[in-house]
Amino acid sequence: MKKILLIAVVTVLGFANVTAQEIKFGAKGGLNFATINGDNTEDIDMVTSFNFGVLSEIPISDKFSFQPEIMYSGQGYSFNDNTIALSYLNVPLMGKYYVTKGLSVEAGPQIGFLLAAKNEKIDVKDSFNTVDFGVNFGLGYKLDNGVNFGVRYNVGLTDINNVEGYFVKNKNGVLQLSVGYFFF
Repeated sequence: MKKILLIAVVTVLGFANVTAQEIKFGAKGGLNFATINGDNTEDIDMVTSFNFGVLSEIPISDKFSFQPEIMYSGQGYSFNDNTIALSYLNVPLMGKYYVTKGLSVEAGPQIGFLLAAKNEKIDVKDSFNTVDFGVNFGLGYKLDNGVNFGVRYNVGLTDINNVEGYFVKNKNGVLQLSVGYFFF
């Protein structure tokens, strides 16, 4: 896990030698509306949490950019007034295509590392897989002053359950709204 995290940091920060004047670095944060999808999820409710982190935008052409990020993401689900709070360190690797000036569509893979899992203050991290793969799809809008807005949906690809003999398969699903700022 340490090697993967190191690779992610190098990916986010390591492109500084490629036309350094055009690369933008920033931070963002926002709200998550999270749940799980899959088996036996009819009575599962969405939970609201938050996300925050750092990002870099690396222009490839006038219309296309690469945007790696390192994000904290509060996720989880609720059933019968019982909330499962999942905390992830996510590393999305987004491709952005600018439809018009400022407006972009984005998509890309994501790897998430489970930091904590709690059920009403009880640690249940051993019940969940520590790595979560997903795919993101979204829209973004960037102003000339560096302020940016985004809406994104993460489709989980990995079964999050890690309980021996438990054959129910569930995957994360997270709608994210964010506001950010590119510093330079």
